[in-house]
Amino acid sequence: MNSLEANIRDSSTKGQLNAIRNSGNVPAIIYGGKDQNQKISISKKLLKVLIEKENFLSNILTLKVDGKPQNVLPREVKYHIISDEPTHVDFLRVLPGVKIKIEVPVNFINHEKSPGLKRGGVLNIVRRKVELKCPSEKIPENLTIDLDDVDIGESFKITSIKLDPEVVPTIQGRDFVIATLAAPTVMKEPEKPAEAETAEGEEGAEGAEGAAAASADGDKAADGAKGDKKEGDDKKPADKKPAEEKK
Repeated sequence: MNSLEANIRDSSTKGQLNAIRNSGNVPAIIYGGKDQNQKISISKKLLKVLIEKENFLSNILTLKVDGKPQNVLPREVKYHIISDEPTHVDFLRVLPGVKIKIEVPVNFINHEKSPGLKRGGVLNIVRRKVELKCPSEKIPENLTIDLDDVDIGESFKITSIKLDPEVVPTIQGRDFVIATLAAPTVMKEPEKPAEAETAEGEEGAEGAEGAAAASADGDKAADGAKGDKKEGDDKKPADKKPAEEKK
């Protein structure tokens, strides 16, 4: 379990809060239970290290407030609108027996052992987090789904995940899907519309008819030329008249 050092603060005005931030700390508050709210400040550097870790808002932390440890759950982090630096954190006290609602991430394991994924299947994740209602001391770190021996067409529902009897999903009355292993999608070339094919066929027929007509005209012209040549060839030279004898 991660831990943070915290110091009690009395500051509440905007100027005092900015002074805390300028000193490298972040104002925070601890609430919940019968105890009064506690105003604290924590190191911004250490806080950012924890925030960068996965599932910061669903993991219980131990805050050592002036040396006294207490378990808390981060509920909200506010950030600066421009610098995106954390400016305030709300912590909820973790008290035994008190039930809270919390979103828990879903974790998939053994991808390499899934025959469906090996054959090109696609893991379609419907819910990356599931909201649960459970005692604060029984919050699961994550919901694990094992892909070992899972083939294409199989799906994972909330009932396929083993939960503690006191840990229940907030969605009741239906066995909702968390993920499915779908068949690979193959892009097919779109088929030509029938009208386009007909138009192309008509254009091709017209082109063929034009070519045939041109060929026929060319043949006629050639035949005509040949005919002219024949007529010229058939003409015989006129018989010469014998020369008249001189008288």
